[in-house]
Amino acid sequence: MNKDTTVNLIDFLPEASIQTDLKSQTKKELLKELVLALSAAHGIKNSSGILDALLEREELGSTGIGQGIAIPHGKSDTVNGVVAALGVSKRGIDFDALDGEPVHIFFMLIAPSNSAGIHLKILAKISRLLKDKFFRQALREAKLSAEVLKLIKDENEY
Repeated sequence: MNKDTTVNLIDFLPEASIQTDLKSQTKKELLKELVLALSAAHGIKNSSGILDALLEREELGSTGIGQGIAIPHGKSDTVNGVVAALGVSKRGIDFDALDGEPVHIFFMLIAPSNSAGIHLKILAKISRLLKDKFFRQALREAKLSAEVLKLIKDENEY
């Protein structure tokens, strides 16, 4: 396998940016909650621009792609490289998903405005990963962020 085309999600997803029990009940609350985790984990000082970018993106159409998954993403110059956060809502949130179902797994991705290729590769990787229903189930049942990280690492081996 060609190493430089292989995207490793672990490189963009520190353990501190993983939330296994999101408390939010609305789309906007959820985006705020995940942006806070993302900002803290990646040392981002000004995160309001990130939230604005995500809300703008949601206005174009929901990033709730169905099967209990949403991949909120956007571009912002407050980041130097691609950064990610992952959250799980045990209860599920109405996120205007394409299939109308509540969303439980949120994979947030923020890229600098000038980056095209890498963030598309990461989005593709996330989509592939989340297509696996056993993986989704394991994510939803994980209690600790370290468990989530291990699940992703193990999936990355294949």
